[in-house]
This record gives sequence, C-alpha cells and structure tokens, in this order.
Amino acid sequence: MSVHWPIIRRLALSPSGVAVIDDHRSYRGAEILVAAANLADAIEAKSGTQNVGIMLPTSGAFPIAALACWMLGRTVVPLNYLLSRDELTYVVNDCETDTIVSAQPMIDFVGFEPSVKNLLRLERTALRRVPSPRWPRRGEPDDLAVILYTSGTSGRPKGVMLTHRNLHSNVRQVEEWVHFKPTDVFCGVLPQFHSFGLTVLTLLPLSFGLKVVYTARFVPNRIVQLLREHRPAMFVAIPSMYNALLQVKNAEPADFASIRFAVSGGEPLPTDVARRFHDRFGVTIAEGYGLTETAPVTNWCRPQDYRPHSVGMPLPGVIERVVDPVTETELPPGYDGELRIAGPNVMRGYFKLPRQTRDAFDRLGYLRTGDMARFDDDGHLYITGRIKEMLIVGGENVFPREIEEVLNQHPSVRDSAVIGQPDPMRGEVPIAFVELEDGASLDEKSILSLCRDKLAGYKVPKCVIPLEALPRNATGKIMRRQLKAPSASADV
Repeated sequence: MSVHWPIIRRLALSPSGVAVIDDHRSYRGAEILVAAANLADAIEAKSGTQNVGIMLPTSGAFPIAALACWMLGRTVVPLNYLLSRDELTYVVNDCETDTIVSAQPMIDFVGFEPSVKNLLRLERTALRRVPSPRWPRRGEPDDLAVILYTSGTSGRPKGVMLTHRNLHSNVRQVEEWVHFKPTDVFCGVLPQFHSFGLTVLTLLPLSFGLKVVYTARFVPNRIVQLLREHRPAMFVAIPSMYNALLQVKNAEPADFASIRFAVSGGEPLPTDVARRFHDRFGVTIAEGYGLTETAPVTNWCRPQDYRPHSVGMPLPGVIERVVDPVTETELPPGYDGELRIAGPNVMRGYFKLPRQTRDAFDRLGYLRTGDMARFDDDGHLYITGRIKEMLIVGGENVFPREIEEVLNQHPSVRDSAVIGQPDPMRGEVPIAFVELEDGASLDEKSILSLCRDKLAGYKVPKCVIPLEALPRNATGKIMRRQLKAPSASADV
C-alpha cells in the first residue's frame, strides 16, 4: 500500500514513454526514475531528518523530488511558495526538516532563501548520472507519506498528516469511481503543494501510467494552447479559472472537444460560470468535493450523474453522515447539517497538535468537516456553506453562497463574496463585496434590484462594496475572513 510503488512500476514498465510534460520539457519514465534515484543519493548524503521539504513549481520536478524522498522512506512536506516570509518560515520550522529541495528560479520567485541547513537546488544536482544501486523503501500503510500544511485562514497553518494508506486509497477510490482509459491525458495548473494538485494531478495519473501536462502559471491563452496541442481527457481547475477561460476570445468548442472530465473543486462553482461554459464550449463542468484532511477527494459528480450544484455521491469506501451540529443527530435527506466523513483516506491527524486532532473527530470517529451540507433522496451531496460563515439574520440561517449565486448573475459582476455585519435589530445583515468585469462600473441599485427579485428580503445585502480583486488563497479560493464589513454606523 505504498503510494510510490505503483508509480515506480508504471514508469519502469514504460521507460521510453513520455509520462510528464511541463513548461520546459518532457520526462520519460526512465528519466524520472534515474533523476529520483540520484536526488535520493543527494538527500541521503545531506539530510538527517525524517521530513524533507519540497518547494517547486507545478512541474515534472515535483514528482521526481517526492519519489526521491519516498525511496528513502522519508516524509514529503510540500511547501506553499505563495505564503508570506513569516508564514513560510513558521512552516519550515514547525515541520522539523533540515533539508529543502528547490531550484534557483523558485527561490528568486519567493524572494529569499529559507533558513534551513540544506538547500538542495536541482540545477546544481547531478540527476542524469548512473545512481547508486538501491531498492526503494516500501512504506508501511500507516507510515506518514506527506505533511500538507493548511492555508492558515485562522491562526497558524496546521500540518495535515497523510499516510501511505490515505493517499493510496484515495488514488484507487477516484479511479474506481470513473475508470480512466490508458490513453487518457491529464492537464492542469493547480499547485502540487495543495492536496488537489498533489493527488489528482500528480499521484493519480502517474499511478496508472497516464500522461500528465503541467503549466506552472495560470495564463488562459496558454491553457487553451495546451488543450489544442495535447487533447486531454481530464482538465482540473477551480471556478475562477473556468471563468477566466471564458474571456479567451479566440477559444472555440473544438479546443475543448477532447475533455470528458472537466472537474471543478476548491470552492463552489457559480451557476452563471457553469451555464456560460456549457453554452459556449459544450462542456459540462462537474464539481467535486474534498478536504486536505481527506487526501482530498470524497465526492465527485460524474458526467453521467450530473446535477446542478451537486458534488456527487461519496466515492467507494467513503462514509458520510449529515448531522445536526448541536445534537449530533443524523439528519434525513433534504435537511442541512454538518457533514461528517470516515474512510481509509481520512488523515491520521494534525502534526504535533494532539488536542486539535482529538477535536477534529466526533465520538464515532468521523471527521468534522465544518461544512454544512445535505443529501437528496438519491444520495447526491450538496454543500451549502461553512458553519463558521453562516449568517443569522433575524433568526434565519443565511449562507453566503446563496446570495453570491445571485450577485454573480449580474452582467457587471465577475465574482462576489458575502459576509455579515452586526446589526442591533436583526443580529446580522449581509454585506456584499464584488469584483467587477473589466470596464464595468458599480451600479449598486441594479445589483440590489436583482437580489430583491431572486432572494427573500432578509437575504438582500445591505450594501455592495466594489474591490479591485477579492482576496484569494494560493488556489484561488476566496478568503471571506479577510474581508472586513464597515462598522454599522459607517456611511456605506
């Protein structure tokens, strides 16, 4: 059940076949194995810690570095190079590594050298010579494979401990759910320090011998060019990326014709984006769901099961309950409650945080997701919001997503985010922040009129505040907690 052995076998069985293509080159199976073995020699010679940091852009270099660590029986710590200096320094110190694998262009991008004993730059490491003879370690199922640090939206980032069993199980669960063809090609830009990019864009295709095409930066025209050139069956992105692809003027339905699986995750997919993408390109975007703590995929709405707003049914082996967050009573279909998850893909816990680990699980051993959700009568899951982001307006529960769906229908609104403002009469009232389309100006009266037409009165935002750009994390997810409502007495 080692996560790396299926990858090694596939690469060894097709040594001359192209496994990975990135912005700089293509990598054949034998080249990846030889480079990983040489890098393992370098890590073994320098590093004395169990955990090894990897700070690399989305590319073929990342799986090489990860395989090198797993060949040695080490734990991979993918580092988020988009963090601030203080945040990245905290993660490096917290994970207790003495070694980071990186490259000079990456260090130049970050703007500083991480303070660590050994900084192994790939361009200074001999990766093509004959490596030392070694038999790769076979990780035990419960050995730690990776520590993935959460984005730290509240407090310090937490290290999510995922075992070989967790990652191996999730890769198998996804493949069993959709059954890829041997000729399928994957394409994506998501960072490999994120669980979505790690599992779905890296471990999954390499474990089944499927070619994967990476690009390190999301440039819409570049993505369309890659689709034309490589004809992928699987394209993985987040909602804002699909929205940006709609702005590519010369993109045509033929460019997307090869795609069987257009997957969206990370945050809810706006109805308007899904509709316009289908109308223009003939592609139905299917939503998936998961958490870093679940390795990450737990649900995926397959094309044949498509239902608007549904993230699909649970993957094989994933057990889900929707419960009343106060009484913990399991709720029937159609009722909103907190989603709880169990399965072989659920994390061991948080690194060096025993109390937070205990708090993350309920008395039955299910992971508390913090997400509000409901099942329909056929077992399809719908995510309705975050418990902590839920507003209580005059005693009524209001979820930001419902209001944002309406805001995003306005022709001048590119994207939106809703938070609560304290109100002495109603407890809270919704406040809307909007990112406008290029060249558009704020027409608050028109936007609020649309909301009144489509929402109950208590859900209509008190005001609409324009921003040049909504705050987002490394994967493009809107960070509502970074938005600040004006004081109730302010003139808005």
